[in-house]
This record gives sequence, structure tokens and C-alpha cells, in this order.
Amino acid sequence: MANLNLNKAILGGRLTADPELKQTPQGVSVTTFSIAVNRKGKDAQADFINCVAWRQTADFICKYFKKGSSICISGSIQTRTWNDQQNNKRYATEVVADEAFFVDAKTEGVGGFDEPAFQTPAAPKFEEVQGDDDLPF
Repeated sequence: MANLNLNKAILGGRLTADPELKQTPQGVSVTTFSIAVNRKGKDAQADFINCVAWRQTADFICKYFKKGSSICISGSIQTRTWNDQQNNKRYATEVVADEAFFVDAKTEGVGGFDEPAFQTPAAPKFEEVQGDDDLPF
């Protein structure tokens, strides 16, 4: 049997707070944020997923997104443990965002571009040819 190891998370939702850009002592950009992701079904419930982004991804998120912005991220799930000041063992599970994408336009939400994220190209303009005497076929 093959050994399969796969850790990929794709989330789409809204930022619950303005992301804040921080720097490590070595000067590496980092931001932590959470995304509210609505559950399917009748009940209006949401999951709040903690995320972290590093380097260019962190810079991008902090520059173009704010509280309430729709965002789509892809990355991996990471768990970590540490001992707090009272020597209690603590756990954290978060999504490490490798990529972030715009979901809606600035006019549709509270963040993003002035233009829609995807526009349907305009239909080509054709002119009608009178008579078919000059056509080569």
C-alpha cells in the first residue's frame, strides 16, 4: 500500500478583524488573522478559523484586505504545542496561508480592487457583409 501524506486547506470567508503586519527579530513579515466561514445548512452558523501568513503573502494580505473583506486562502493545517508561563501545556491549530486571493470587487464588499475579480470579455463586433460575390468560397 502506498504511503500518502497530503495536507492542503482551501478556505473562503470574511476576515474577522483588520490584519496587522508584524516583523520577526530577523525582519520577516508575518500576520495572524481569522476567517469566518459560514456553514452549510439552515442554521446561520460560522466557523472561525485561525490563520497565519508569512513574507510576501503577509504583506499582500495586510495591504489589500481589512475587516469584513472576502478572502480565499490556500495553505496547510499546522498544529503546535508550548508551555505557558504557568507551565501549562497549550495547543494551537491554524492554517498556514501560502496564497491569498481576492473574491469580490471593492464595490461588492469592503475590500479588493475597483474592478471585479473576473470580467466577462465583451462580445466581438462583427459587421454585416452585403452580398457574397466577393467571398473566396
